[in-house]
Amino acid sequence: MSSRLRLVALPRQRAAIKRFLKVAHHLYRNDPHWVAPLLADALQVFSDANPWFAHAEMQLWVAERDSRDIGRIAAIVDHHHNHRHGDAAAFFGFYECDEDAEASRALFDAVFEWARARGLKRVLGPMNPSTNDECGLLIEGFGQRPTFMMPYNPPWYPAQVQTAGFQKAKDLLAFHVDVASAPLDRLNRLATRTRERYPNVRFTPVRRRTLAQDLAKIKEVYNAAWEDNWAFTPMTDAEMDFMASRLKPLLVEGLVWLAETDNETVGFMLALPDFNEALQPLRGRLFTPHLLKALPYLLRRKFPKRCRVVTLGTKKSWRGRGLEAVMLSEGFRVGIGIGFTEAEASWVLEDNTMMVRFMEIFGARVYRRYRIYERSL
Repeated sequence: MSSRLRLVALPRQRAAIKRFLKVAHHLYRNDPHWVAPLLADALQVFSDANPWFAHAEMQLWVAERDSRDIGRIAAIVDHHHNHRHGDAAAFFGFYECDEDAEASRALFDAVFEWARARGLKRVLGPMNPSTNDECGLLIEGFGQRPTFMMPYNPPWYPAQVQTAGFQKAKDLLAFHVDVASAPLDRLNRLATRTRERYPNVRFTPVRRRTLAQDLAKIKEVYNAAWEDNWAFTPMTDAEMDFMASRLKPLLVEGLVWLAETDNETVGFMLALPDFNEALQPLRGRLFTPHLLKALPYLLRRKFPKRCRVVTLGTKKSWRGRGLEAVMLSEGFRVGIGIGFTEAEASWVLEDNTMMVRFMEIFGARVYRRYRIYERSL
């Protein structure tokens, strides 16, 4: 006879958030690929210090069996998303669960009940907690360490989500580039032609010391370039500032670029080293004996072998003119110089045919696939 399952609602307070986060440490204790998020950063994301909560709500639960937490989930409503898209959606996020069908069902049922009580009509997810953060469930490409700021989960999660009544809403693609075999000459030729064709466009690197003054330009182009993307919700100024404060220590000069004319900012690229290589031994805590393994990365004396292109885009009126090629070319030049041998571009919507084709032309291949699910209430 199985022991009794108990579902526990948690407040969004420090001790409870730590309990919520600890569930993943139990589930992945023997997983050689999982990378724990840094606790200090994760606590910020869940706290009122995160300005996203100015327009969103979140409820947390853990599933407990035999006095041990074996699963967790968050129910989320982002009022900006619903207003922008004319939607009545809740999100589920931060889902983790053992191979326990009863626990998985109870966690999802809690989200459904919470959403119905607020008059919402469907549930999307996973969103952790939005499309501007980590989102999607890994469905292809298991057995590898995740790239920095990308989701990770065991292979049994998709079946648990489908059992709860969810169906595919959209797939997100991660592309892999082997630097040694990529046709970089072709990329560089396109970049040169673009510069000749549009001499009025300046390509400017974003540096840590200039980040504060560049943020207004980044905000302008980010919200405009991705405004038509499925489920995209623009970031507020405060959200952008919060994200910048989290990423600023990680920026590497020459991997972040702006494209500008005299009148406006028209393009943006953000690439980051795959710091998961350094973070994995830390198990979520900075001040441990394992810090010695990470110090060379933190002091910029050593770089990971992989980088991640997080965002690459232009305003609608500048698409298809080659600006992305110039920024990528500059990024690759710097990245190769510091030792990158591979790159990941993630994520790209499966039906973003222009960007999918662009990535394939330059030697990238899809090697991981993430899925966002939906369920009607």
